[in-house]
Amino acid sequence: MSEIRKHYFLDEYCIIASGRSKRPSAPKACGEENGSPSCVFCNGHESQTPAAAAVYKKGEILKDKDEERITDWDVRCIPNLYPALSPDAPDVENRVFEVKRGYGFHEVIIENPLHESRMHLFSDEQLLLLMKVYRDRVMHYQSQEGIKYVSLFKNWGKKAGASLEHTHSQLIAIPVMPSTIVKEKKAMAEMENCPYCKIVEKEKGTERQVYENKHFILIAPYYCRVPYEMWMLPKQHVNHLSAFNDDMLLSLGDCIRKAVSLLDRTIPELAYNYMFFQVEYDLSYHFNVSIAPVTSIAAGFEKNTGIYINSVPPEIAVGHLLEKAL
Repeated sequence: MSEIRKHYFLDEYCIIASGRSKRPSAPKACGEENGSPSCVFCNGHESQTPAAAAVYKKGEILKDKDEERITDWDVRCIPNLYPALSPDAPDVENRVFEVKRGYGFHEVIIENPLHESRMHLFSDEQLLLLMKVYRDRVMHYQSQEGIKYVSLFKNWGKKAGASLEHTHSQLIAIPVMPSTIVKEKKAMAEMENCPYCKIVEKEKGTERQVYENKHFILIAPYYCRVPYEMWMLPKQHVNHLSAFNDDMLLSLGDCIRKAVSLLDRTIPELAYNYMFFQVEYDLSYHFNVSIAPVTSIAAGFEKNTGIYINSVPPEIAVGHLLEKAL
């Protein structure tokens, strides 16, 4: 049986086609499980990466000097060695097409000094620290001249785009507003009430709810592009990480940990991406995080239409996820 499902409030569609495949499985996505002597992100290898812009160590926020590197850290933030954008990008000119210089910032957040560390194994203390780092670094780059949006995301596993297996996140600050956010804001401006608040209200307690804590709800959305996709929505209307207090940050971290843990129990070492969506200066926007596992690749139909075919209905996916949690 197949269904064409519409997004909650955007003119976007997905196809739920449960007959196309059986429950997906995936090989190990990350390779070694023990420490790697060649991993440049591990504690003790700091000299093999660019100097850190911020080092979180025992409650302090420090910074590497050019030739002196801080060791025994908790979280380390370094410039990406191969940045998508750079603050030193040269001016460009094209008399035919519109073009901007490649100005921006690209940072890697090394979440833990231990090579074998995994997000779902983080303690509450480690989670809260990481969420504080996310908030700090997003706010830092959001304040830079010319920056209109800060993309915060995590790639886990080679199939999800991670080139190194040591757990890390990335941040890219860009001088333009992404079209996805522009489209959402336009749709939301035409609505009387926040559509994400409505989603929280409608999905709370349904068969698509995966988890709930003090400040967040975790759902497998009705409009679900890939198997085991999940959304994390704050129950309170809040637009940006800068508005989060520590209690909300811990709830956010707990929700991410739960989502990653359920994925790992269902399909061990499954590759995934999680992505933060937020708008600092627009209070009407509703902060949200999406986690999208990599169980297949976008093929011709998806690229041709923008409509994704999902072989595992979210209602079935929730059963798979929670079955392993018992």
